[in-house]
Amino acid sequence: MAAFGTLTLLIALVVATYSGVISLIGARRGNRRFIESGRAGVYALAGVLGLSSVALIYAFVTHDYSIKYVQHYSDSSSPLFYQITAYWGGLDGSILWWVFLLSVFSAVAVYTNRHRHRELLPYVVVVLMAIADFFLYVIIFHKNPFDTFLTDVPTTGKGLNPLLQNAYMVTHPPSLYTGFVGMSIPFAFGLAALISGQLDDAWIASVRKWTLGAWFFLSMGLTLGMLWAYEELGWGGFWGWDPVENAGFLPWLTATAFLHSIMIQERRGMMKIWNVTLIILTFFLTIFGTFMTRSGIVQSVHAFGQDTKLAWIFTIFMVTTLIVSFGFVIKRMPELRARTTFDSWLSREAAFTVNNWILLFAAFFIMFATMFPTLSDALLGERITVGPPFFNKWMVPIGLVLLFLTGVGPGIAWRQATPSHLRYQFTWPLCAAVATIALCAAVGLQTSWAAVLCFGFCAFTTTTIAQEFARGIAIRKRNTGSDAVSAVLGMVLKGKRRYGGYIVHVGIVLMFIGFTGTPLLKSDKATTIETFGTFIHTYKFDEAVRFYLRRTGSSSSSMRPIATRFTASSVRSRGPGATSCSRSSMRRGIGLVSPIVSHVTRPLRSPS
Repeated sequence: MAAFGTLTLLIALVVATYSGVISLIGARRGNRRFIESGRAGVYALAGVLGLSSVALIYAFVTHDYSIKYVQHYSDSSSPLFYQITAYWGGLDGSILWWVFLLSVFSAVAVYTNRHRHRELLPYVVVVLMAIADFFLYVIIFHKNPFDTFLTDVPTTGKGLNPLLQNAYMVTHPPSLYTGFVGMSIPFAFGLAALISGQLDDAWIASVRKWTLGAWFFLSMGLTLGMLWAYEELGWGGFWGWDPVENAGFLPWLTATAFLHSIMIQERRGMMKIWNVTLIILTFFLTIFGTFMTRSGIVQSVHAFGQDTKLAWIFTIFMVTTLIVSFGFVIKRMPELRARTTFDSWLSREAAFTVNNWILLFAAFFIMFATMFPTLSDALLGERITVGPPFFNKWMVPIGLVLLFLTGVGPGIAWRQATPSHLRYQFTWPLCAAVATIALCAAVGLQTSWAAVLCFGFCAFTTTTIAQEFARGIAIRKRNTGSDAVSAVLGMVLKGKRRYGGYIVHVGIVLMFIGFTGTPLLKSDKATTIETFGTFIHTYKFDEAVRFYLRRTGSSSSSMRPIATRFTASSVRSRGPGATSCSRSSMRRGIGLVSPIVSHVTRPLRSPS
């Protein structure tokens, strides 16, 4: 099976290279046969990589421990679904999963657009196959999941990391990867438009659908990841600003900006340069996120381990991507310039633009702060840790402004909002915000200005959206004579984009309520990272450690390094204060203690 898997990878590399080259030649010469041949190569690539995936899953299910990757990430006692999901449980398999998804998405995108964008599609194939070639090169020559033991083949497997033995392993990685890989399609169309010079708005519709789908799965992946981390790692709260969490959040921010700004391009023919820039940055950040988790350049419980050679390979690819992409942006700059400008800063397009600026600033701020420990280590020789307080200090104001704009955007007019229009749209939302702020002050929340403003802005945004629905229902009932339920259904089905966006905004409001309410309701407790911060290189295994201390009667002052005392027998026992959830988590996590917990100290301070 190992030989078959490696053979399929080699064939895939040849097919991807052929498809990209023949499509480029066909586009340059105007040869339809070459273009069709390149398109067929895309379909073939999906089939070949499908065989590679089947081969790897079959090796897991049949316990073929001659394959190093299988032996490292599975064992015969694991349930079947853990053996299958081990496919993406390690570095080598996850890269194969990445390129397999890319091949499938490429085939779907090419097939659905085969009768449209005829001048554009060959270059789309060239870009997608270049990305596939990069990942196939990484797999075949550096991280081959089909590598075998040359001698002394093990008879048992090491098993999947206990942290990964969770139901979210089935849903979180596929969702996140679907979001990451899905962003390759808009990038390919955008770069193909720049290369071919087909810069009209015709391709935007296809790009928008793919971006929206990828954005949805990325959102689902981030949410499932939060739930997984909350349950498995005991972080508490809603977000730990872990480097790998941030890696998934970065492209979500720029994709959100793009989904708003393309509405301006569709309606006003503006912001073409800005939109292609956002497409490029979103794809770049998906590769950057993949680079962070797989190169070991950042320290995280999610990371796959340090690999300097792989880090350099990804760095070269990212730099090449930026140079080529922005090189074409500069070349096409005269054709991309808008022929119209803003009529007023009191307009929906202006609100969307400010929203875009803030989202982009947030993305680069998070990226810089996430990489700060690595940069300080490289430049100063000292790894300075940036923790959640630092992120929260800066991101809370940014989040509040975005929340406010979430309420302003749906209500303000295009081109220019008149004073009468502003009064008509925002009188009730402002009254709701003021009333909510007064209520928060009355119940004693005035000590947290951010919480008060957040609840006020949530009321403002919710009222704006409710007002839009109420007015739309009233108009539809008057025009059609239907009842309220039929009016709602007809209105939403007719204006899917508009009202779908409003529903998403309501979801954002609910998340902000959760963000604000969690710290207010949570009492401060001593956590592992506070008590044993110099000993533990991970996040809050507080329940496990406190349970151990209670059971043994030990104190923190007399406790030797936890790595030498945390035994399987200690966590299998019941003890006072241990919940069923914490006991379950400890039993799952005991196999992970020795590789994660150590007694080596490290500096824990924020940048000045």
